[in-house]
Amino acid sequence: MTSKATRSATLAEFLAIPAERRFHELLGGEIVEKATPTGEHGAAQAGVASAILPAYQRRGGGGGGPGGWWIATEVEVALSLEVVRPDVLGWRRERVPVRPTGSPVTDRPDWICEVVSPRNANNDTVKKLRLYHRANVPHYWLVDPRDATLTVMRWSEAGYITVLRAERGETVRPEPFDAIELPVGALFGDDPPE
Repeated sequence: MTSKATRSATLAEFLAIPAERRFHELLGGEIVEKATPTGEHGAAQAGVASAILPAYQRRGGGGGGPGGWWIATEVEVALSLEVVRPDVLGWRRERVPVRPTGSPVTDRPDWICEVVSPRNANNDTVKKLRLYHRANVPHYWLVDPRDATLTVMRWSEAGYITVLRAERGETVRPEPFDAIELPVGALFGDDPPE
């Protein structure tokens, strides 16, 4: 039995894709097309951003929350020789005092949230988890519309540690945003509790 050797794609090849057509990621030497978002995916991505932004997207001390973060969605980020486009991500302003700009951004995020896509769930739950760990991303969330769950992980030397797993109907204080209460169902389009 012979095995077919595959050549790894390079960062230069990835960046040669015109930016307006670059709906891809460079994972493990492979250029991977991102899944077309479903309504469930888009609602979850919007749910995460709208839950975090009001309290954290500002300088500290104002607006009813602790602030101190830059929060963004769908930004290309270079992590070593790989390029990802996380659903939602953030940088602590104390570490990155100026909003990250350009494409791809080269500042390592302090938090990444991926909304699991059924078509390529393995990328979010295995490949990106390993990549983000190698890149020392301190916090990684998985929001999964398939079963309406939130998994919150914290970096440790041996691998990510799951510090919270919650489902629709629960209200949690997920790190690193534990200053706010987050109704998990709100991530999936549920109206907030009254």
